Amino acid sequence: MSDIEKVKKLREATGAGFKDCNLAIKESGGDLDKAVEILRIKGISKASKKMSREAKEGVIAVSDNNKQISLIEVNCETDFVAKNDDFINFVKEISELNNNVNSDLESLKKSKMANGKTVDENLVSLIAKIGEKITIGKTKTVINEGAINSKYLHTVVKDNLAKLAVAVSLETKDNSENVKNFGKQLSMHIAASNPLALDQNSIDQTIIDKEQELITEELKNSGKPDEIAKKISLGKMNKFKEENALLTQAWVMEPKKKVQDIIKELSISDLKIKEFVRFKIGE
Repeated sequence: MSDIEKVKKLREATGAGFKDCNLAIKESGGDLDKAVEILRIKGISKASKKMSREAKEGVIAVSDNNKQISLIEVNCETDFVAKNDDFINFVKEISELNNNVNSDLESLKKSKMANGKTVDENLVSLIAKIGEKITIGKTKTVINEGAINSKYLHTVVKDNLAKLAVAVSLETKDNSENVKNFGKQLSMHIAASNPLALDQNSIDQTIIDKEQELITEELKNSGKPDEIAKKISLGKMNKFKEENALLTQAWVMEPKKKVQDIIKELSISDLKIKEFVRFKIGE
């Protein structure tokens, strides 16, 4: 990617001007993520978390049964190939195999497909036929027998293939339609709000440290007295944690309430969010 293309991408991601983006690209040595941080510190960028790496095409496939839900990401170079019948049929078949091996990538690669060849062998053949790089990306299986498992697919390409997919597991003995409906709505909420963790204490410490570092540097350039800067820093960090922890996020269907408020309103004493996973192409 040329510097001009990087400047364009940085402008799209941050809303900053051409001159500022150009300087940030040069200062970062061409590293887009670092350029975003430089703009944030200078108070130019409005980017909230981080700019995604260069987007990849492909699909997320979802397969499930009564005990579990599995997600698998399969990448290709163009959206045209992501809609190709040979590519789609390959992904759909390996999605079922992935669910059988509980997202164990090495076991998946060695698994036999319908034609008697392994997934790895069929992948090589598909690459040769289509002429694009095709890779198996992230895989994850949510195994919670006895739990209420829900899924949501956004921007569906075909059947169980989409550009974004979410799986959620709810722990409760209540098997009512209310709980099932909540599971579906929660999956949609996660797709839209992209939480980093279930609660604030579970957010990865490296992410917290990085955000604190960015806020501290940003406030250093604000010219505010230390005491005021500390209060602002604390407020910003509290807001960051609140907005990125699932339980304290604003419920997308009723933003004045938080996810934890909706759970309380259901009045189901043993209801807990046990696990969730969100895959999106390009992230």
